[in-house]
Amino acid sequence: MKKAILATKVGMTQIVNDDGVLTPVTVLQAGPCVVTQVKTVENDGYAAVQVGFGEKREKLVNKPLQGHFKKAGVGNKRYLKEFKFENAEEYSLAQEIKADIFAAGDKIDATAISKGKGFQGAIKRHNQHRGPMAHGSKFHRHAGSNGACSDPSKVFKGKKMPGHMGCKKITIQNLEVVRVDADKNLILVKGSVPGPKKSLVTIKETVKAGK
Repeated sequence: MKKAILATKVGMTQIVNDDGVLTPVTVLQAGPCVVTQVKTVENDGYAAVQVGFGEKREKLVNKPLQGHFKKAGVGNKRYLKEFKFENAEEYSLAQEIKADIFAAGDKIDATAISKGKGFQGAIKRHNQHRGPMAHGSKFHRHAGSNGACSDPSKVFKGKKMPGHMGCKKITIQNLEVVRVDADKNLILVKGSVPGPKKSLVTIKETVKAGK
């Protein structure tokens, strides 16, 4: 991996390209991120770059982090993320990483925490079928049979049942960058991206390039 950036999800819209084709896109406010630490093989055993994104009030930042940011020469950041760049030695402290590291046509992987849905039944959570809705039926939206009674006399792990839905780390691979606005640090990605509006999204160059 040679390039990555942190972003917040603005929302979805649609654009029309030169051929008149309507494309749904997700708008991401990508950066600017600043380098808060450069890790080297000599000091840390591996090469990586730690970046900060978003502003945070000083009263909400503990003293160790305040010293960390002061040493890097940057302001207090809301998010910190580490990327294992192949070219980590090329970065320096307080260096800015902006949206223009990506260009239209690039393939990316987007990672975020999906929307939380709370406790949901098997129909919504696992797309199972419902039972008859007639008056005589005692089975409507229940999960159905969990297994045989005498053999194996248990419910196997992994059985699709009601429970907590959403709020999981999701990665969508091979998304296409449709447009990049370098002045406003906006990246327009074709299709949907996980997470609600204003959520943190990690954008990396795809691991499946050329496949």
